[in-house]
Amino acid sequence: METNIPKTSTVFSALLKSDFTVLWRNRRAVVLSIVMPVFILMMWKGLIPLLGGPYTMANSLSYGLIATTLLGYANTLARDREKGIFQRLRVAPMPGWVIMMSRLTVQILMIIIITTVIFIVGNNFDKITLSAEGYALTYFVAVVGAAVYLSVGQLIVGLIRNAETVNTTSRFVFVIFIMAGTFATIYSAEHKSSMIAQITHWSPYGAVNTMISAGMVPDKWNMDATYALLATIGYIIVFATIGIQKFKWDSK
Repeated sequence: METNIPKTSTVFSALLKSDFTVLWRNRRAVVLSIVMPVFILMMWKGLIPLLGGPYTMANSLSYGLIATTLLGYANTLARDREKGIFQRLRVAPMPGWVIMMSRLTVQILMIIIITTVIFIVGNNFDKITLSAEGYALTYFVAVVGAAVYLSVGQLIVGLIRNAETVNTTSRFVFVIFIMAGTFATIYSAEHKSSMIAQITHWSPYGAVNTMISAGMVPDKWNMDATYALLATIGYIIVFATIGIQKFKWDSK
């Protein structure tokens, strides 16, 4: 009997449709991921004279990227692994990268949506406008920045098998990023040469934020932004490499 093996593109389309269905069913979490950075951007309007419009908008965007990638991606992977979904998919005649690429495609769409909403609110509420090049470059660096938090999520799922522990750990890391980012940003604005400011600047959060804020104003892109981009790529390589090597398709 001849066995018909479906094309990789056909399998990918089916997986993508399934992942979008799951995303729609979890639309409450999606809305919260969008509302949170918008709320922060509106609350931080008073800091625009101190930090500048692009930097304030970049901070808000960073929070949205952390929420949708670190929390959503890591927890979804952990839950699906514990339910045995990955084991069933692995039995199918398709490469493992197709499964992960489908998940990442959904994440990229969420990143584009959040970035677009931030642009709209920033323009209408805070009167922050960018050039056409600034909007285009920000979309690019937002995806690169989100890849840092995706790789952190991959690292957590790779090192921890239990879904509940993954959930707790990802939330703990999320709080660290948010709290450190909020207080360190305000502190660093007045103490730029302090050690705390330097540590924050070159942390994953700081590097991503520096890169995004510079991307919003391409004319002001300098070597500091380039080094932040390189540091971001370095974080992605390290976290993703370890997370992929340690990742198991089953929770046992």
